Amino acid sequence: MADVLRYENGKFGMDYVRFGGGKKPFVIIPGLGIKSIVLSAPVIEKAYSVFCEDYTVYVLDRRDFIPEGFTVFDMADDIAEVMKALGLGGACVFGTSQGGMIAQIIAAQHPDLADTLVLGSTAARIFPQAEKVVENWVDLAEKGRAVELCRDFVDRLYSKEFAEKFGDMIVKFNADASDAELERFARLARACTGFDLRDEIRSISCPVLVLGAENDRVLTGEASAEIASILGCGIYMYPKEYGHAVYDEANDYKQRILDFDKGRGRND
Repeated sequence: MADVLRYENGKFGMDYVRFGGGKKPFVIIPGLGIKSIVLSAPVIEKAYSVFCEDYTVYVLDRRDFIPEGFTVFDMADDIAEVMKALGLGGACVFGTSQGGMIAQIIAAQHPDLADTLVLGSTAARIFPQAEKVVENWVDLAEKGRAVELCRDFVDRLYSKEFAEKFGDMIVKFNADASDAELERFARLARACTGFDLRDEIRSISCPVLVLGAENDRVLTGEASAEIASILGCGIYMYPKEYGHAVYDEANDYKQRILDFDKGRGRND
């Protein structure tokens, strides 16, 4: 059963999830969420069960309180500090969406932490289309319109089939978000605006795999392709029936990550 744990250092506190019994650390840095990722610990453990034999999986949230003006670079500093404190050097680091932005910074600035890097539905910079999506989310969160925010989340992240099947459940789970949770989400989301890491990621030295979706209605499929072009790394783009949250939908997604890391960066 997944353990829900907590890290504190006097400056900030962060919740995280741990499961599996393998020797190598597999670190998941999730994307934006209205509620803490630890509330979904059993679901995450089931989804990533294929890793449990050979890896110990860590799912790292963001710090509890997000100050005004907090940046993606600040988030990366936090995650790097927690990884070092927990002894998670040489990990397979997997980041999705905003978590992928964080993961790129960590791989560039702390090469000892990332043995391999997998980037899911993310970007090295925010395209104008994505800016508009994020700005709308921030506006809805700041106005306390949680149900509308959740519904737009579902419609943009998931395929039509998945949204029809699970959308109401996802909205219901998040719709009672407190004012504090909505404010935290707004500050996290605002941190994405103006993000541009294209020059810095050129220093990433570990093997990288990009997993994107052609019909990504949040950060765009072009953003995934741009990362692979800059790094000259492997990329797999899922077809149009998948959207931004392809990592939750495609049956072969986790196996692709596992095969990549065990192959030490081979993409054949």
